Amino acid sequence: MTFPPKTHFNQMMNYSKLATLALLLALCSSLNAQKFLEPNFTFSHKKSAYITLADGKMIEGEIDDIDRQKGLIDEIKIKDANGKKYKLKPEDVKFMYLPPSGFDKFSGAYDFISDATKVEDTDLDKDIIGKGYTYFEQATVLIKKKETKLLVQLLNPSFSSKIKVYHDPYAKETTSFGVAGVTLAGGDAKSYYVSKAGGTAERLFKKNYTESLGMLYGDCASFQKAVSADTRWTDFEKHVFEYGKTCK
Repeated sequence: MTFPPKTHFNQMMNYSKLATLALLLALCSSLNAQKFLEPNFTFSHKKSAYITLADGKMIEGEIDDIDRQKGLIDEIKIKDANGKKYKLKPEDVKFMYLPPSGFDKFSGAYDFISDATKVEDTDLDKDIIGKGYTYFEQATVLIKKKETKLLVQLLNPSFSSKIKVYHDPYAKETTSFGVAGVTLAGGDAKSYYVSKAGGTAERLFKKNYTESLGMLYGDCASFQKAVSADTRWTDFEKHVFEYGKTCK
């Protein structure tokens, strides 16, 4: 029996791995149609970022650095096309679109919004979101009974018109899964910051989900009743999505 050359065999194996990975990614994309984005932590220093300041001024430029304190953005350093440098604090920024880099770009699970028409929130730039940019906005967040202005990542830009779900940097997660050492989907976060109808974002814990149904869906009695029959935390994403579609 004649065996193919070793180099050819290795190429075949690589193609097989790539095909398997592509299939898994396609599956993840289809499953993520109603799911929250994975949070991003690293951003490109070569692609343009788009920042709108609290006073309405817009800055387009490349990110030099992002400083964090205890997981939260503390300062953003950006240089515009004219070479002017800015140092921005969270209270200076109204909202911003940042381009993920490296592994965050690969594992960010934003494929399901590559079709920008899926973005329902008319305040968001569909074209930029559709390119896979990460969206942050200034929100009033309740931390230890004190309201604080923070820059937080919106995890459900394609279905955030009624309930906005933000990344909780302190949230622990359940187990994720992967292939060949590469994570394809994150685990279920055990807490999020949630804002309804533009109100103050409050921390929602997995363990408190059932008792929070009234706060989340109380203005839509039939939907709340339906969710009450099955309050699995793993369906929180689906509940938020369906609430936005069902309850007008």
